[in-house]
Amino acid sequence: MSTLRPAPHSRTQYAWPLPGDAQAVGQARAAAREALEKLGVDAELVDDAVLMMSEIVTNALLYGDPPYEMSVSADPREIVCVVVDSGRPLPAPRMPGSGDERGRGLHIVAILSDGFYGCHPQRYLTWPDRLGKATWFALPRTPGPEAA
Repeated sequence: MSTLRPAPHSRTQYAWPLPGDAQAVGQARAAAREALEKLGVDAELVDDAVLMMSEIVTNALLYGDPPYEMSVSADPREIVCVVVDSGRPLPAPRMPGSGDERGRGLHIVAILSDGFYGCHPQRYLTWPDRLGKATWFALPRTPGPEAA
């Protein structure tokens, strides 16, 4: 996993606390979609980001500890989506068997983010006195030169 680059001060940032149950995934998907659409992000990129957000929220619910929060930040070049929880273990991709029902979430994030994802300690935005771990991914807002 990559390490997070420092965010420039010109970013637009949204943050939300999330419930500690399965409703968090749907709320995260809806909030991320709404924020990214307001920012004028391309529809296909919004779909990818929403899918990845649901994967990292699910991962936090399954393997992390409450409280949970998510944030979406953007500048003209990229968007960064983050889920924070207070669990200690860092998420690690694993190789699921063909019959396994779980274990593919971080692989999806790794592929769709082109390897720009990771996990590190971070303060909560909605509870500034708390420290947790942030699982994140970044996506360019426009295709790179190799895609042109």
